[in-house]
Amino acid sequence: MGGEPYDLAIVGGGINGTGIAADAAGRGLKVVLFERGDLAEGTSSASSKLIHGGLRYLEHGEFRLVREALLEREVLLARAPHLIHPLRFIIPHTTGMRPRALTRLGLFLYDHLAARRRVPGSAAVDLKRDPAGRPLTPTIAAGFSYYDCAVDDARLVVLLAVDAAARGARIVTRAPVTRATRREGLWEVTSDTAAGPTSIAARVLVNAAGPWCTEVARLAGDATAPALRLVRGAHIVVPRIAGADDAYLLQNDDGRIVFVLPFEERFTLIGTTEVSVGSAADGFVASEAETDYLLAATARFFAHPPSRADVVWRFAGVRPLVEDGARSASAISRDYRLDLDEIDDGPPLLNVIGGKITTFRRLAEAALDRLAAFFPGMGPPWTAAAPLPGGAFGGSDFAGYCEDLVRRHPAIARETLQGLARRYGTRADEVIGDAAEDADLGAAIGSELTAREVIYLRDAEWARTPDDVLWRRTKAGLHIGALQIDTARQHIAEVLASP
Repeated sequence: MGGEPYDLAIVGGGINGTGIAADAAGRGLKVVLFERGDLAEGTSSASSKLIHGGLRYLEHGEFRLVREALLEREVLLARAPHLIHPLRFIIPHTTGMRPRALTRLGLFLYDHLAARRRVPGSAAVDLKRDPAGRPLTPTIAAGFSYYDCAVDDARLVVLLAVDAAARGARIVTRAPVTRATRREGLWEVTSDTAAGPTSIAARVLVNAAGPWCTEVARLAGDATAPALRLVRGAHIVVPRIAGADDAYLLQNDDGRIVFVLPFEERFTLIGTTEVSVGSAADGFVASEAETDYLLAATARFFAHPPSRADVVWRFAGVRPLVEDGARSASAISRDYRLDLDEIDDGPPLLNVIGGKITTFRRLAEAALDRLAAFFPGMGPPWTAAAPLPGGAFGGSDFAGYCEDLVRRHPAIARETLQGLARRYGTRADEVIGDAAEDADLGAAIGSELTAREVIYLRDAEWARTPDDVLWRRTKAGLHIGALQIDTARQHIAEVLASP
């Protein structure tokens, strides 16, 4: 444990942990983050891939949370325009749904709780005339439209880790924390790394372990470890439902909401369920019953709905929600809570509970506000106006950058360049490097994934296994398909192991 102690030791490499790491490092704090597996390997890569205000949360009176999320929607659009983009949602109206007047009121509030600059407002829609009505059953004639935003959740987490590292933070993946003890006014934190057990000292320990928050709190000796309500959300992916190029918000028979979302150019993402589970171990595999539930909900609204045979990917994640006594999983608040544990004059432990992808930045600011008394020299908040890595396009916009990239690399396939721009923004130039033509990018692995990109992911984004590449840094695994996936895994493993 030699050397100067860290200011913050963070446990958890999901959206909250990396968000706090980036914010703290940008304020001049010395930060180390430990992740037991890969970045975003848990809940943060298993969301509905949305930056949204949470329209349905209005029914539960969570106006502050919705307003904060709507404000953050605008902030994040400006910070990462290559990764986040507006998406039109359609609410088909059928008999038995919430009254049209109530839906219209909810959308009015959604439009006006926070100022909109980049996101259009809501409207009534004639689904007999609007193209969005074509894939729906003929009996659905009317509905509403509104806008939220789509995001690649896992890539957002990785971008935050890249940002944190660029500002001086140390990011350590595949390093589960095995011990955390208070000693002589500091935390002694031990983790198992590839090189063996390693210990560091830190002034503050931040527990951002998501579904494992209670376990980490107990490991750190917190006698009042936070109570969580663990809720599994399952999703299925099918080939793009013909004509479903907008997103759809469907009210199921039980009153719950199901999203049907355009995904990865030629697929449709359907989710999510809300099933209470007893432990995190129960939460990362979608059940057969949940698959049937999502297919049945879709079949009520679409003329040619997908079947079980169409499902090409299923994933599930555990939402670690604040236990608030709500009877149903859908009624539990999506807000966050920050519990500061102090023992006499010992170093503090901050437990981060709950939260959602959209409000990670505000959560990080709130966490550092709670810790400000321990770091009187800490810098001011800065993240609201700072682009994320790859998100600064100067006087241009994302579309303009893409066209410029194609112009500068005429011998590289346009589709490859556009895919790199979507994943990396202006960092696409770092991936391309001195490549002048397709062959210079190295062996083609599938779905425009090349050896050069895999090496970049290894060297710049902590990718260590084929799944890190295929499912979190990219979604190439979905495009490559089941028949070629084993060959792709082997090829990626060889590239990752290369000098």
